[in-house]
Parts: sequence; structure tokens; C-alpha cells
Amino acid sequence: MADRKSKFLGCMIGSALGDAIGEVAFVHIREKSLSDFLEGSEPLVYTDDTAMALGIAESLVRMKQIDQQDLGDTFRRNFENEPWRGYGSGPPVIFSIVKKTGISYVEAAKSLFGGRGSLGNGAAMRIAPVGLFYHLSQNLYESAKLSAEVTHTHLLGVDGAAIQSAAVAEAVNLDARRMFPKEKFIGRLIDMARTNVMKEKMTIVRDLINDNGSPEEAANLIGRTVAVYESMPFAVYSFMRHSESFEGCIFCAVLHGGDRDTLGAMAGAISGAYLGIDAIPGAWKKKLENLALIEKLAGELAEAVEAS
Repeated sequence: MADRKSKFLGCMIGSALGDAIGEVAFVHIREKSLSDFLEGSEPLVYTDDTAMALGIAESLVRMKQIDQQDLGDTFRRNFENEPWRGYGSGPPVIFSIVKKTGISYVEAAKSLFGGRGSLGNGAAMRIAPVGLFYHLSQNLYESAKLSAEVTHTHLLGVDGAAIQSAAVAEAVNLDARRMFPKEKFIGRLIDMARTNVMKEKMTIVRDLINDNGSPEEAANLIGRTVAVYESMPFAVYSFMRHSESFEGCIFCAVLHGGDRDTLGAMAGAISGAYLGIDAIPGAWKKKLENLALIEKLAGELAEAVEAS
């Protein structure tokens, strides 16, 4: 239980820190500049990535499963309380449609993008609590799918979120005191993919890691945009390249352009779940806003899993 709680704390706090540091990295785009900022006293403020992850944790603790109506209501309530978190256009539109028409969140999400749904990384960026809660479950993919569909119904949007949840789950289940089993880890993610696009991208990640491909090469081959089939694989690459170092993982994820805050959130979630809370710099943790709330929810998730 103690080790599980450390990993749950590491994942939730690591994701929030990656998000907040990634947001800062839009301004401090060089490693020296970002390092200097992190040594200062400025607080680390997270974005909608973390706000929505906390919403999933709240709903899971309350419902003990993914309940799409409760999850959507939680997202909407948190958005209305803090609309300034930097939400993309999709969720607010979905919330508005549901509020006006009374249809389900999933049906509202399906209506976006010409009826195709979103293939962005919004479902993957927040999925960490699902990976934690279902890290021992055979139903991880289906649970991740239910979580994603509240705002992202495109097959790629769902697939990317499910693979990210599997990365978190696998990280929880691994012992960081032993050699990192890179082939097993990436093999699980490749096997998890249900779309050819995601399977091909995760295969590229495997080849880059095996060939010691540089972050610049990875960025060119994978991409880092808001499309989940680019940003999520690059986050996984960042973790695998620096599996022994939370700091190294975060810097790799956020300092190579693209959707920096979401890259940081996804990479930080996996790294924190693997290494545990003690691997995260204490000075960073102290500056993270709402730290007590994040710690509380992580602990409640761990207790809920223990009781199930």
C-alpha cells in the first residue's frame, strides 16, 4: 500500500508539474532559462490538463467506476468554476450543448468536427487517474474509452487516451529499483493500440529508443502537435529516454516545441507513476498550486483501489 500510494502521488503530482512547467516553457524555451525559472520563487500554475485530471479523480473516488454522466457533470462544474484554465474550444461547446439540449455528453461530443469527433490529445492529457484506478484491471481499454468519449469520440482520440492510460498502468506495476524493461513496456503499448496510426507511431517510438534516437530526431519523426497521435507518442518517448530521471523526462517533453504543457502532463504522469513521489524535486512540489488537493485525491484513489 505504501509503495502504491507513492506511485499514485508521483503520477498525479508529476502530471500536474509537467503541465505547469510545460506552460512556463512556452516562454522559457531554453533549458538554462527554464532551469533558472524553476529555481526561483514563482508558483507553478497548472492548466485545464490538470483541472480535468482532477475531475476524473473526483468522479472515480465518488462513483468507483467511470460514470460518463457524473464525469461530464464534474468537468462542466469545474470549468464553470475556473473557466480561465486555458480550455480548448471543444469542452466548453460540449458543456453548452448538454446544458441547452439535455442530450448526453457523448452525443454532444460526437457532433463536433463534422460528426467525426475530436482526435486531439484532450482525453489523453487527463487520463492518468484512469490508468491508476484500473492498473490491475483487464478492462483498462474500455474504461479509458468511456472516460475519453465524454469529450473525444474519434477513434484516434480514444485510442491515444487508452494507450496513455496503459503507459501509466504499466509504470505503476513496474519496480523502478530494477532495470527498466523497455521492450516489455513499449510492447504493451503497441499491443494495446487498436488503430493503425497509433500502432505505427508507437512502433516508431520503440525504434527510436532502440537506436538511441535524439529528441530532435524523435520530434521530426513523431511530431508534437495537439493531435494525439503526435503528442502522446512523443511523451512516451520522453519518458523512455529518461526513465531514471523525472527532471530529465520533463525537460525532454517540454523543450522541443509543440503542445508543451500537455506533453509535460502526459510524460510527467508516466514518470511519476514509475519512479514514485520521492523522485520528484521537493522544490518543485512546494511551488505547485493546490498541492494538498492533489495529494488528497491521489491518496483517495489509492485507498479506493485497495478496498476494491
